[in-house]
Amino acid sequence: MTVLADLATSTQVFETRESAVRSYCRAFPTLLTSGRGTTLVAEDGTEYTDFFSGAGALNYGHNHDHIKRQVVAHLEGDGLLHALDFHTAAKREFLERFGREILEPRGLRHRVQFCGSTGTDAVEAALKLARKHTGRSQVIAFSGAYHGVSRGSLAATADLSLRKVAGTALGEVTHLPFPVGPRGSFPTMDLLEQYLTDDLSGVDVPAAVILEVVQMEGGVYRIPDADLRHLRDLCDRYGIVLIADEIQAGCGRTGGFFSFEQAGIVPDLITVSKSISGLGLPMSLLLIREGFDSWEAGDHPGTFRGNQLAFVAACAALDLWRNQAFLDRARGGAELLRTFWEDHPLPGVEVRSEGHAIGIDLTHAGGRRAADDVVAHCFARGLIVESTGRDKAVLKLLPALTMEPDVLRRGCELIHEALLTALSR
Repeated sequence: MTVLADLATSTQVFETRESAVRSYCRAFPTLLTSGRGTTLVAEDGTEYTDFFSGAGALNYGHNHDHIKRQVVAHLEGDGLLHALDFHTAAKREFLERFGREILEPRGLRHRVQFCGSTGTDAVEAALKLARKHTGRSQVIAFSGAYHGVSRGSLAATADLSLRKVAGTALGEVTHLPFPVGPRGSFPTMDLLEQYLTDDLSGVDVPAAVILEVVQMEGGVYRIPDADLRHLRDLCDRYGIVLIADEIQAGCGRTGGFFSFEQAGIVPDLITVSKSISGLGLPMSLLLIREGFDSWEAGDHPGTFRGNQLAFVAACAALDLWRNQAFLDRARGGAELLRTFWEDHPLPGVEVRSEGHAIGIDLTHAGGRRAADDVVAHCFARGLIVESTGRDKAVLKLLPALTMEPDVLRRGCELIHEALLTALSR
């Protein structure tokens, strides 16, 4: 039997039993069985270096020893696994430590709301709370945005193909151009200010503005700090709730723990998910600034708001942020990524670097065809990397913050080799 035939046999159940909605397995046709650190292992023994990190859910790699030990100890001690929103010891420890170690040092006076198991529910909660708090319904979002695919979050998501699948109207959200993008810069904040100051603009004062400070699915674009500060000022002047979606860009992925830190602003609501649990366990949060917690008890319920294992894992992940070796590794890795791609320029290729997120834009250098070729070339040689952005023409590199420098460099060298091959066609 050939390798492909063996794979077809071992994956037949997915073809016959699993919905056609599956996607990543189509781009990466293998059957994975285990993972450790930054290496994935397939059933046939093939090893893959992971430059994908669960779409940003595995910032600390697979099965991080320290985090895993704490989770195993909780299980072996018959710790609670499900508790709705009851008070529990695991939740108490997370709240105390997250406040003391992450929020307070950054001057963030925010309460923590535990949402459903995925980031989209945190976005739903944020939009709902902003509307309840202000008594208004309209929301401003941006081109290139991705906030999830449940109905409210999908209304704020910009991808027309995803919006079409909803099969229903997705109203009460106005999309403005993101200030930076494939067509260059745009004076979006001046436009928004003009809308807000003109009573014949046709645009109501919104309940909220929601944005990703660094658009990840949109192609790794960061809003300029000055624009973000201008937006904060506009929201303050007009009583608009500013929502920062940190689901993929947060937890250290783009530099600081939160991507908005470098601009020196404080959002009113912050959505957090993906890597907050540290181990890939489902967990999502809405951080609510002091004075904005307008909920009444039970306003946003959910069966899985209290993933006890995720609380334990999240506390273990916070231990890493007190470990100087981890901080040095993360800083060094981000610098290695930045300098590697600065030192290896390619004609027609734009590289955008944000900490441990790299966007290699092939829009003007082969487009989607070239990006697909690079993804396939890398996969065939044992490295997993995805494409994103408009027409999937941007390679998005998301290596773990814990990746060894030599592994990180070899991965970049393989991607560079694949780019040279793709661009020569």
